[in-house]
Amino acid sequence: MIIFQILAVCGMLSPIVYTAMWIYCGSLQSDYSHIRDDISSLFAVGAPNQRLAKAFIIVSSVLLFIFYLGLHGGLNDGGSIIGPILLVFSSILGVLVALFFPLDEGGEIKTYKGIMHILLVVASGILTIIGMVALWLRLQAIAALSAFATFSLISAIVSAILIIISGIFATGKYRGILERFGVAPYQLYYFVLGLMVFLVN
Repeated sequence: MIIFQILAVCGMLSPIVYTAMWIYCGSLQSDYSHIRDDISSLFAVGAPNQRLAKAFIIVSSVLLFIFYLGLHGGLNDGGSIIGPILLVFSSILGVLVALFFPLDEGGEIKTYKGIMHILLVVASGILTIIGMVALWLRLQAIAALSAFATFSLISAIVSAILIIISGIFATGKYRGILERFGVAPYQLYYFVLGLMVFLVN
């Protein structure tokens, strides 16, 4: 159906917008380092280009939310709704972060909003990983989608490992590059999931 194809395009665009945000907005700050500095610092309170970076993040988050709203029907297999529901909740948390909970100035965690930023980002990541596993369980028995089911499981495992590593070194001088490696499997997953939904419809 054309509506699911449109929603799938939203899913594919979301990671592109997100990646464009940290590449472009990071290039606008001469003192910003992709190796040292985390992505959230680009739209943190007091960031030089906060409004621009925040606009990118809001667009990316809303696109993903819209995509996930139609994911259950878009898979077109009549399977469990658990995976899509978990991903919807994950994307809602992402929208909340983008709209209301920026990181505190300087990347420090001092205020209620700063604490909520971290908690919501972590919760969103965990829900996404569980959602990936749920989709693996849902799709592994379907011959036409078994390859994606395997990809979904691998993405969940790699995401969990990289996020743990990123968390361990969150205060180190390489936290920026580690975070980018940590979010890469998520962003790739969103794009591939969107592409799969587009192709099956």
